Amino acid sequence: MAKLTERQTNNALRKLPMPKGLIDFSSNDYLGLAQNGTIFKNAANILKKKGVIANGATGSRLLTGNSGLYGELEVVLASFFGSESALVFNSGYDANIGFFSAVPQRTDLIFYDELAHASIRDGIGMGLAQSYKFKHNQLEGLSGQIDRARERKPDSDIYVVTESVFSMDGDTPDLKALAELCISKGAYLVVDEAHAVGVFGSRGEGLLHELGLQDKVFARIVTFGKAMGCHGAAVLGSDSLKSYLVNFARSFIYTTGMPPHSLATILAACEHLSISGEGKMQLMRNINFFKEQLRGHNLEAHFIPSDSAVHCCLVEGNEKVKNWSLQLQDKGFDVKPILSPTVPKGQERLRFCLHSFNTENEIKDVLLILAELFD
Repeated sequence: MAKLTERQTNNALRKLPMPKGLIDFSSNDYLGLAQNGTIFKNAANILKKKGVIANGATGSRLLTGNSGLYGELEVVLASFFGSESALVFNSGYDANIGFFSAVPQRTDLIFYDELAHASIRDGIGMGLAQSYKFKHNQLEGLSGQIDRARERKPDSDIYVVTESVFSMDGDTPDLKALAELCISKGAYLVVDEAHAVGVFGSRGEGLLHELGLQDKVFARIVTFGKAMGCHGAAVLGSDSLKSYLVNFARSFIYTTGMPPHSLATILAACEHLSISGEGKMQLMRNINFFKEQLRGHNLEAHFIPSDSAVHCCLVEGNEKVKNWSLQLQDKGFDVKPILSPTVPKGQERLRFCLHSFNTENEIKDVLLILAELFD
């Protein structure tokens, strides 16, 4: 209870919010697919055509929870994302803790970006490998860290971990340079693409695919609960990696499989992305318009540079950023505050998530209110 009291004193106590019907600048539903009626109907049709009448998986995939639908989905995912294999997990969190707690071994070394997602850090913490942070997107420093580690432990396998789009900043590393660095150092590159799927790539395959780097990484983690508008995640990699995870990833082995409807929805979302690129193009137009408006309102200096759907305005202090968020919500705009300790103290922020369905007028209006708050 003392920890709850401390968090309340710091104005950082979390509570479960209810939807208020505000204009959405907060959800991860970047393409609006969570509300897409065609995907909803197509998922039901997939189950009907296959004669699947089941509300749950009934057990873990290694016992009774596996199905032909799982197998079909993983083949589709491997093809869609351009990977040798795909293994579906129940969530992005499960995928990350499963991978990082199982794959790197006791004698291995992990270097992870200091702003890596909590699920990555938790997975690393559950594993046996030694781990080290490197400064955010600073590849020169990372190179030196790897060189020093090689001198100490010449026989260790080294894993380098980053995100293609950082969830709390919206920025991206130099993935081409990072891939080249890992190849030159003999390190395994692992990239979480949670916030890039659906946003980047010709069909939404992610930023690595857009840059032609999908074959230069050891593993990719992709999630379906953001731009794809459904639920679940997958680890993409080699057939050997998939087999290893099936045998050793505890978050995969010891959990009930996903219900058939969730699998069918992912299949329907993949099909939608494959045949319709308008949502992604409209999202990109909105991202560019948002950045134009930042410049027009002299707000650019307050924002972390981003080309993604996530744009963050630094507003120092939990009390202040919560107050500004409430003022935006009172005007009808759902913009959430990101508080410390989720982000470092002094780097609290308003997090704007852009969507294909946001209008130019909505973007203009919310940024006008923000500009007035800074005056």
